Amino acid sequence: MNTTSDPVALRLLDREFHIACAPEERGGLLEAALYLDRKMRELKANARTPGFDRIAVLAAISITHELLQVQKQGQQGSPELTEDLALLRRKLEQALAVHVK
Repeated sequence: MNTTSDPVALRLLDREFHIACAPEERGGLLEAALYLDRKMRELKANARTPGFDRIAVLAAISITHELLQVQKQGQQGSPELTEDLALLRRKLEQALAVHVK
């Protein structure tokens, strides 16, 4: 894996987040951000109080629930997928920590 990190601009609910990642992770990170943005927009449309923080937490819970359901059904991903998801989660947490204080 390349140790060089390049910043990637991600948009979540019209907010931009810059996350450093290796070039080979860029595609997966962008795909994850698109999925998260769609989930957040879906939740925002139905939320009573659509604050960014609240929507982000609801999306995290919803996506985690989906993941756990897949795991319970015996369709648990490969160790590489699990590692990639953990890495993406850490990067998103870091980005949110910078923008949500």
